[in-house]
Amino acid sequence: MSTHKNTYFTRFLKWRYKHISNKTFTHIMSVVVGLLAGLAAVTIKNITYFIESLTEKGIIFSGNELHFILPIIGLTLVYLYVKYVHKEKLQHAISSILFALSKKKGIIPLKKIWTPLVTAPLTVGFGGSTGLLGPAVASGAAISSNMGGLFHVNAKTRSLLIACASAGAIASIFQSPIAAIIFAVEVFSLDLTMISMLPLLLASISGVLTSYFFLGNEVLFDFSVIHTFKVKDTLFYVALGICTAFISIYFTRMYFAILKLFKPFKSPKYRLLIGGLAIGAMLYFIPALYGEGFGFINSLLEGDHLKALGETPFNEYIDNIWVVILLLFSITVFKAIATTTTFAAGGAGGIFIPTMVMGSALGNMVAKIINNIGLGFNVSESNFTLIGMAGLIAGVIHAPLTAIFLIAEITGGYELFVPLMITASISYLITKNVVDHTIYTRELAQRGALLTHDKDQTVLTLMQLDEVVEKNFTPVHPETTLGKMVHSVVSKSSRNIFPVIDNKDTLIGIVSLDDIREFMFDTTLYESTTVETFMHSAPEHIFYSTDSMQKVMQKFQDSGAWNLPVIKDGKYLGFVSKSKLLTAYRRKLINFTK
Repeated sequence: MSTHKNTYFTRFLKWRYKHISNKTFTHIMSVVVGLLAGLAAVTIKNITYFIESLTEKGIIFSGNELHFILPIIGLTLVYLYVKYVHKEKLQHAISSILFALSKKKGIIPLKKIWTPLVTAPLTVGFGGSTGLLGPAVASGAAISSNMGGLFHVNAKTRSLLIACASAGAIASIFQSPIAAIIFAVEVFSLDLTMISMLPLLLASISGVLTSYFFLGNEVLFDFSVIHTFKVKDTLFYVALGICTAFISIYFTRMYFAILKLFKPFKSPKYRLLIGGLAIGAMLYFIPALYGEGFGFINSLLEGDHLKALGETPFNEYIDNIWVVILLLFSITVFKAIATTTTFAAGGAGGIFIPTMVMGSALGNMVAKIINNIGLGFNVSESNFTLIGMAGLIAGVIHAPLTAIFLIAEITGGYELFVPLMITASISYLITKNVVDHTIYTRELAQRGALLTHDKDQTVLTLMQLDEVVEKNFTPVHPETTLGKMVHSVVSKSSRNIFPVIDNKDTLIGIVSLDDIREFMFDTTLYESTTVETFMHSAPEHIFYSTDSMQKVMQKFQDSGAWNLPVIKDGKYLGFVSKSKLLTAYRRKLINFTK
């Protein structure tokens, strides 16, 4: 039966190659990918909301006090799934996609289609303070990658389809097709050309249609701008941009600091227990940190800060507006801690929506301060709530255009376009100058695996060291005599460099043909002189496990060498020649810019 299926599929592929151009087939695939990514986004939302409804209605548990235990239950279920089903460490959704694009030709394992659909709802549904956007994008990316493999598309098309999946997932969640396209361009460093534009547009539209089909007109933010932009408020929006920049820097640094803090705990059980209790404690004092936080944002937009804050131990002081301001600030600060602690404890999710929650709290807080300092100022708290979200997105994710168009689209108009641009651009410029890389990209940049809009750097990132390592150099030992080297090695080799290794294959030096040329025909030295006499250190070494292609190119430039040895796990592997490296670079550049 499977043979017949394979035969039919092979016939289909042949028919496709004959009758459908690659361009048209890519457009068809982008529509399908957008629909499936949108379906994944809808599925992950519905599963999470179902779990949350069980906990909120008390079917599983009831009472705020049990906030201590709910996150531990969710994290335990994730731990069990990862240990017995997934069987490998969970990775950050967007970062793992970026790594697959740069170093794995866009190939993503099949199991990453359903793993986010399980782990993220369990984490968020039980109170983990992360978001669902990243996992939805990860599931959609895995779908598009495996579809690309099924239909034998090339690596470049597969990468485009992964970007289409991200656009489809985001368009489905936020019903914002333009912001979805821009996210794919800004975060995945995609070149916005007509070749990529149409597939992204098709995927984004199909993602939105999927959302409408399953959710109807239900939207995350049912809000329309009432108060338009006033020029006299410009300085306040500038101040908000500065505030969001500092909080963006704080979030980024806090993220890596907390992950580092959890590293000494080798056992995932200890991380789970400590992290779960820490999250539970934060939820008890600040219930608004529970889960994603869309309810919190909507309540602020409605002007109901009491509903947004929920039942806290500080309710008897809630009539004091400065207590409310302090609680909003605590949400801004502790959302970053709760989100990162959830990740460190073994939970799954994304940072995009927690970033929006922090921005909404900060924006609302700034507006309340302006309105209550007694100087007669009056600004729109709902507008500042929205624009605070844009400022945090621009700063934390380094995606100012995504921030601007996302908020514009979810509010149904462009009345706030000018203040959005002011706040988002200021936040981005300050943050970018202080923090070079985002939470998504820092570790990838350190490993030389980050794609950027810089074509030279991107081409080097896409190159693999294995593609340029040459292993047809004949090694010699330091005790090898000159006569043996001339007769048994030099005469039979087409290379003019010879690695000198010991009995453990450790490189201890090199000998070039120029080093022995003047002694080659002096037979009196054949037995009395060894390789050790002529060998010298290589001008530089390439380390297989740690050196990126950018670093390899830099080592050639700094050393002036034409050949450099490669060391893998402390042992000699081969050589990289400058000529082969530049030839491979030129070939990759041509393929990349086609």
